[in-house]
Amino acid sequence: MITLADVEQAAERIAGRVLRTPLLASQAISSLIGADVVLKLDNLQVTGAFKERGAANRLALLTEDERARGVIAMSAGNHAQAVARHANLLGIAATIVMPKFTPSTKVTRTAAWGANVVLVGDTLAEAAAHAHELAAAQSLVFVHPYDDLGIIAGQGTLALEMLHDAPDLDAIIIPVGGGGLIAGCLVAATALKPGIAVYGAEVETYAAMAQRLAGRSVSVGGATIAEGIAVRDIGEIPFEMVRRRIAGILVTPERAIEEAIGLLVEGAKTVAEGAGAAGLAALLAHPEPFRGKKVGIAITGGNIDARILSNVLLRDLLRDGRLLRLHLQIPDRPGVLADIAGKIGDSGGNIIEVSHQRLFASSSVQAAELEVMVEARDPIHANAIVEALEQSYIVRRV
Repeated sequence: MITLADVEQAAERIAGRVLRTPLLASQAISSLIGADVVLKLDNLQVTGAFKERGAANRLALLTEDERARGVIAMSAGNHAQAVARHANLLGIAATIVMPKFTPSTKVTRTAAWGANVVLVGDTLAEAAAHAHELAAAQSLVFVHPYDDLGIIAGQGTLALEMLHDAPDLDAIIIPVGGGGLIAGCLVAATALKPGIAVYGAEVETYAAMAQRLAGRSVSVGGATIAEGIAVRDIGEIPFEMVRRRIAGILVTPERAIEEAIGLLVEGAKTVAEGAGAAGLAALLAHPEPFRGKKVGIAITGGNIDARILSNVLLRDLLRDGRLLRLHLQIPDRPGVLADIAGKIGDSGGNIIEVSHQRLFASSSVQAAELEVMVEARDPIHANAIVEALEQSYIVRRV
């Protein structure tokens, strides 16, 4: 196992190679939760995620013989980019095995660091199996993303920085994938401040750590935007470290992950991927234990596809009532569209999109169906727009 001294030595080893990211207060999030919330922005790392910490430390520990042989890693993206970058900086050949579902952004950026990228398998477990086969066949050094003491010590530098910048933290929430980050942060945080509560955050479709801590068999699977923590196999080294110190695992619904991404964009002016926003999502889903306390949230990554981000923000606007999809049954006569547009405009709404179907969708040739996308200021304004239309038409919110 590792100690605070190991984490501190890792911090010295990676200084200058990895950014010391800021810890910023967020008034918008704090007001919403009723807590003093600070955000550790590791999405600002060069590769966009905390994984650089562990990779930089682990590669710095390689012997000359190991450097000459080259390294191999498996990852859904962030560990891949981190290993690729720091191998490139050290002149070490790197092969990265990634699952086929990995977002294109992460694949492209990993290859841009000079790594040989191999896409294999539908899950991290399948990618890992192939990576181990290649490592054995080509005598490559396998750099595990989380079940490795050097990796864990490097990841723990995140909590080291948090407590140095905010020694009065009452609690920290850390996203959990394979367990390397939460293990390293637990060592650093509990050593620097005994009694601090360190929580893990998992998405409900991949709550492997919570299941193992409860003594249940692991059952995970399904689609999630938090693919960076969609892990089936918790590392054995991290698990042993976590089970002795963890305050709890906060299992978070998928919807909360999306809400957290939107809140970070609007409330904190920062972009996070699904896994990177899991800590804040856990706080949104489980606010009660943290009210009135000072809470540090690790924003662990910002590598999200632009298309996925735009879809998340639009879905967030729809849920929040600031974007309306309205379905109207209207009489098929001249002037109706102008009347509807006028009512929306007079109410202060902004029409984004209109779909008008008169031939096949309606139950009568004397009627038509209209779908309108309208932008509103807030949910109260949205209700006012709907009420104005309901005075003359049958309106259904989609």
